Amino acid sequence: MIKSAMKKRKPKGFTLMEMLVVLVLMAMLAGLVGPRLFQKIGSSKVKIAQSQIELLTSALDIYRLDMGRYPSTEQGLAALRKKPDGAKNWDGPYLSRDIPLDPWQVAYHYKSPGKEGPFALHTYGLDGDEGGVDEDQDVGVF
Repeated sequence: MIKSAMKKRKPKGFTLMEMLVVLVLMAMLAGLVGPRLFQKIGSSKVKIAQSQIELLTSALDIYRLDMGRYPSTEQGLAALRKKPDGAKNWDGPYLSRDIPLDPWQVAYHYKSPGKEGPFALHTYGLDGDEGGVDEDQDVGVF
């Protein structure tokens, strides 16, 4: 009976020192990886905006084939989903879903005619102002 009482107990958990070492290592890893991860999120939003503008441009081109012109600035992108008043050859909706907001949750800017073509369709990026770089850059057709 004395021998069983003298047996060494097995540790049943982690020591405070072991937990602190793991926390320090995790913090160092997050400090190295975190900024790179957030940089990728910004560049992916720009790519999403480019893809959405390509989709909207394709829908606008099909609209023009049916109607003979692009929607006016007043009609806007809504003409891709709902028949404008007096539109005889409208064969829409030209988008299967509602018109998306840009990745920064702002409506795309549409104007017809545009500066360099029959229409302008763009977003101003994260900052909401003309110009900029990285996630603040303007994306679209001007």
